[in-house]
Amino acid sequence: MTSRIKTLIGTLVLAASGAASAQTLLNASYDVAREFYKDYNAAFVANYKKTTGKEVKIDQSHGGSSAQARAVADGLDADVVTMNTSTDIDFLANAGVVAKDWPKRFPYNASPTTSTMLFLTRNGNPKGIKDWDDLIKPGVQVVVVNPKTGGNGRYAYLAAWGYVKKKGGTDAQAAEFVGKLFKNVPILARGGRDATTAFLQRNIGDVLITFESEVVSIDREFGSGKVDAVYPSISILAENPVAVVERTVNKKGTGELAKAYLDYLYSEEAQEIAAKHALRPRSEAVLKKNAATFKPLQLFTVQELFGSLSEAQKVHFNDGGQFDKLYTPGAK
Repeated sequence: MTSRIKTLIGTLVLAASGAASAQTLLNASYDVAREFYKDYNAAFVANYKKTTGKEVKIDQSHGGSSAQARAVADGLDADVVTMNTSTDIDFLANAGVVAKDWPKRFPYNASPTTSTMLFLTRNGNPKGIKDWDDLIKPGVQVVVVNPKTGGNGRYAYLAAWGYVKKKGGTDAQAAEFVGKLFKNVPILARGGRDATTAFLQRNIGDVLITFESEVVSIDREFGSGKVDAVYPSISILAENPVAVVERTVNKKGTGELAKAYLDYLYSEEAQEIAAKHALRPRSEAVLKKNAATFKPLQLFTVQELFGSLSEAQKVHFNDGGQFDKLYTPGAK
């Protein structure tokens, strides 16, 4: 065997072993984050190769956040979860899948970005919707995610409840208001993308309550000018938490990669990508640079009005909770 052939065989063996050792990471995420993670994954893979010399492949799974959490609990081998409510990660922590102290594993309560809820109306805002009060008017149909299947819906519900409370209303008045709002909901969507599809493709409803980041996705997918973004006077600060799935990384040996993947979300490059997708960055410098995208509005936190998302879950969204008392499918 000539030295040239030996060298060629050696190169092929090395290439094959390199391909075999390339780690794959699965990120289970909420559905309106798919475009952000498509861009983020490309940036992470490039940076990881540059800094470590290692090739990695990132796979994505998207759906309603609670449905995704249940899938992971039931055995979906995600290495990381990137959600839009902490209750979905708490659920996984209680199931022994994620570390109990997961909010302390990364900065800002393990939430590298935030968002808020706003309204999307049809072009020209034909119903003249300006604030939460307009959503309970007769003849206004509101598209919203089911609070029991998606964080998008839970934040919409809590934002409406908090609107009444921040204006000096009682819990009884907030319950009455949210009850009226849900009487104007023709269908409950499974997740944020399902809600957008119902609104834009199936032409259901006059207004869609969704995350601020969905505006950019809609403009890209359906073309700009299809919707008007309406910022209510008061809304909720929604944190987008992340965690390593200990059960999976211990089995696959991907713990180091999973941590690096989530750490990089806090980098300036990732924060810029987040801003491009209308996710509010934690970086003050990036936020300031993108001030035109993120309009100022009065934001309240879940902790301020509800104690925590876990408390809100028990009171409002668990079976038999406040939401079940307020919402009867098909009732008008």
